Amino acid sequence: MSEIQRPGALYQQVAAAIREAILSGEFAPDSLLPSEAQLMARYGVSRPTVRNAIAALRAEGLIDVRHGKGSFVRSDGQPALTIERRISRTSDGRFVMPNGDIWQEAEEPNTYRTRTTKATGRLLRLDEEEALFGCDRLLVDPNTGTRAMHRTLIPFEVAEAVPLLAEEPCKRPAAIYRLLTQDGRALSWTETVRAHMPLPDERTTLQLPDATPVLHVARVAHGTDDRPLILEELRFGADRAELAYRITADKQPTRRTRA
Repeated sequence: MSEIQRPGALYQQVAAAIREAILSGEFAPDSLLPSEAQLMARYGVSRPTVRNAIAALRAEGLIDVRHGKGSFVRSDGQPALTIERRISRTSDGRFVMPNGDIWQEAEEPNTYRTRTTKATGRLLRLDEEEALFGCDRLLVDPNTGTRAMHRTLIPFEVAEAVPLLAEEPCKRPAAIYRLLTQDGRALSWTETVRAHMPLPDERTTLQLPDATPVLHVARVAHGTDDRPLILEELRFGADRAELAYRITADKQPTRRTRA
């Protein structure tokens, strides 16, 4: 039995002792923690104290509780999936995303009408309450089980300028890019990534463990005049996937020399 002789609430002392055992490697990543009874005996404390300690470590993200199986040390390994974010174009004008073929749609896409919020309006350079077409998809990688929520937002004025897009705004991004280029737009993209703790619907839909943040990727397709045309949002658990980017050097503008 390991005696607890530290200041602070008793459950915090037990949590600190378990944390040390995890960080030292005594409790290895992906391993099952000792049972509540074993932890009670090891630290000489009551069942509620052990449960409060486990709850505190879950909140820190060190422990993942799997119902019916017990408490496991969270893995510190590599993410299950690497998502390549580059875009390629074939000789016949089609757009290809490296991960475009891995995702399967877990359910039928949902098309709807919505309006810009403060956040989406900023990205699309529109005022709030501007009309948009929205399309939501739930994606699953069949090899790893990674789940992702994908959303496309298209301003009405963009869809109206491209009739085929207005008729079917829930096309896949690659198909939307092709329609825009066929309409004479030269496309470029900007992308931002941020993390946030999941909202209840995100946690349920993405099947996230406790204390797992969501990575939120926002990609804007711009037209020839740098005007935003569409916004794509991708959300997934930070424990499941990582993003990969190809970075190239921009050409510096030619400096004029005085004669």
